[in-house]
Amino acid sequence: MQLKGNYFHGEFHQVETNGTNRADKIIVRECPADTEKTLWECPVEYRHVDAIIESANEGFKVWRKTPLEKRIEILRRYKEMVIAKKEEIATAIALEAGKPLWEARTEAGALASKVDVTISDSLPRINTKNYPEIMAHTEGNVIYKPIGPSLIIGPFNFPCHLANGQILSCLIAGNSIIFKPSEKTCYSAQLMFECLVEAGFPKGVLNLIQGDGEIARRILKEKNIKGVFFTGSKEVGLKIVEQTHKDLGKQVSLELGGKNPTIIHSDADIEHALVELLKASFLTTGQRCTSTAITLIHDSLKDEFISRFHDLAKRIIVDHPLNEEVKPFMGPLIDQRSLDQYLLFQGMAKREGLEEIMRGKQLERDTKGYFVSPSIHFAEKWDDNSHFLASEIFGPNNTFIPYTDIEEAIEMANKTEYGLASSVFTKDDSIFEKCLIDIDAGLCNRNRSTVGASAKLPFGGVKNSGNYHPAAVTTIDSCVYQLASLEVDNDFTETLDSVPGLMD
Repeated sequence: MQLKGNYFHGEFHQVETNGTNRADKIIVRECPADTEKTLWECPVEYRHVDAIIESANEGFKVWRKTPLEKRIEILRRYKEMVIAKKEEIATAIALEAGKPLWEARTEAGALASKVDVTISDSLPRINTKNYPEIMAHTEGNVIYKPIGPSLIIGPFNFPCHLANGQILSCLIAGNSIIFKPSEKTCYSAQLMFECLVEAGFPKGVLNLIQGDGEIARRILKEKNIKGVFFTGSKEVGLKIVEQTHKDLGKQVSLELGGKNPTIIHSDADIEHALVELLKASFLTTGQRCTSTAITLIHDSLKDEFISRFHDLAKRIIVDHPLNEEVKPFMGPLIDQRSLDQYLLFQGMAKREGLEEIMRGKQLERDTKGYFVSPSIHFAEKWDDNSHFLASEIFGPNNTFIPYTDIEEAIEMANKTEYGLASSVFTKDDSIFEKCLIDIDAGLCNRNRSTVGASAKLPFGGVKNSGNYHPAAVTTIDSCVYQLASLEVDNDFTETLDSVPGLMD
């Protein structure tokens, strides 16, 4: 995997690794499924920040005045590029992020379809609105104007898909972009970015900078950066808020973590719920912000359901993401830190008195990697003092807690500091309606897992899961500001008779 450096002023600029102007630091990325294999080395150059900002400013001046039809035409060319490069992108995601190839292909395939959704579903949200005769002889208009150069900080778990949605919304609205991928997934992000470059945007509209958190911090302090889009942990989100809260000219959109509850009610279709919950708990090795972490199970179902769920979890194949022979359901965790944290939480659950149904442990495979088994725990009741029950683990874990009535389940569902996704399995309309009203979350699904989301709906959370700027179809709302305009009819003339208090 060959990194090309940072992209600004319409071309890639490689960072020197020796000499007097050598890189400030070098990030070395190992394959999480085969730690003896180095994927790439990324030189980090802080001095490129000034040039990146200058490039984005110049690009915005041109792009904001580019006709919408031209923007759409270029985005459609980008769609053709990502379709052609789908397999290459998928392989890169699998190797960098550890996703099984079948799952990585799903992400890579979603890049093209997001272009269509952005044009057909997001764009109409910012069409000019006209109000004839809003006043006498006057019409009103609301015009949506691009906010300016925007920084997109991508996550490692969906290195292309999540950033892609934010990038497309920014671009179609008329903004220039600076894309800073996760330092763990630089290459797959670069492949996607190259498709944007090949689509033919004007110089300066597209900018890419690779690096660590210090790169983002330096860009964030720039006054000319008007939009900030971040997907990641609550802790980093808070740092972004701290750095930007005094700059009222910045629109900051945060998509943060979750400790997501699923409710399995007494009338649930058990077969269906088992399949959905298995995916919700363990897809992407539990490294999704929408993964189910807490399952509130009705007393009448708990013994049978948990036993069968455990049996299914034991059947999960964990292996190298490119192993097409066994076709794993789970690949490795992203890095050593994530592995250490996952194992730390296993010990924490035991110390806090939770029953260990299935222990999460490191697994040995043909290649040395960050492979772990799923973990399942059981708590007799909710414990407000439990750090384990309250924390986002970001690994393949699910904890079952029994309940008797739905009010009790809803109360527990709202216990954590997060409010991203929730799910309810029931055939009873009134039960679901109650959950819909009373659960504090940005998503509440019925008979579908917490990881089920649609690009045509808003996606975002409340409490510490976001800041009320949801993504997906509504991302574009954060890419513009509204300008109100009153326009008097050309053939109407105001007379002095209408002005009171004038002397003859």
